[in-house]
Amino acid sequence: MKKLKQILWGAILVAIGVIWLLDVCGVADIDVFFKGWWTMFIILPCGIGLITERDKMGNLIGLCVGVILLLGTRDILPFDLLWKIFLPVVVIFIGLRMILRDFFRKSAKKKQIKLDRGAPGTKEFCATFSGQNISYDGMVFEGAELTAVFGGIKCDLRGAILEHDVAIEVNAIFGGVDLLLPENVNVQIDSDSIFGGTSDKTRHTNVDGAVTVFIDSTCVFGGLDIK
Repeated sequence: MKKLKQILWGAILVAIGVIWLLDVCGVADIDVFFKGWWTMFIILPCGIGLITERDKMGNLIGLCVGVILLLGTRDILPFDLLWKIFLPVVVIFIGLRMILRDFFRKSAKKKQIKLDRGAPGTKEFCATFSGQNISYDGMVFEGAELTAVFGGIKCDLRGAILEHDVAIEVNAIFGGVDLLLPENVNVQIDSDSIFGGTSDKTRHTNVDGAVTVFIDSTCVFGGLDIK
């Protein structure tokens, strides 16, 4: 996928360069900086991401936003109408993504996450317009569901006892989650982001026989930091 992404970007840059050169040389009358050209900085990355990345919904939303803005700058759609429908459309996309989320999860890793989620011993933590500090120092950790809505959660597992593979589900909606992991574990991440993101700052290498922490995150106008 990385090679395909590189090829697509290369092809786009070559096409832009050729069109620009033809315009400068007077061979063709093509305005590279057309009205609304800046929307291409939204449309092109999201279009390529839709083809090459797993996060289809986030890129689809970005692509739709870019196209709508382009139509607005071209006076095809009135801007006052665009701003009125923008947030409702985004909310609809987010809701559909959450409803259909598990339907598209078919890989072995995703099946493992689904099986482990809600296992006995899994605890739920929710920070809504507030903050929570969670520590499992010296305690057995079986899994957790962390939800931050207009709030923040810090979950420290560096001193936790991990007896087997565990799963952590993270939902950051207009909020943030900091997840601190021990050094002697393998980490597998499956992330979906809509105007947000998951940042993996760990330096873990795959170790045979080590416990694996499966992290399933959804970030909507929020973020997850894994340290």
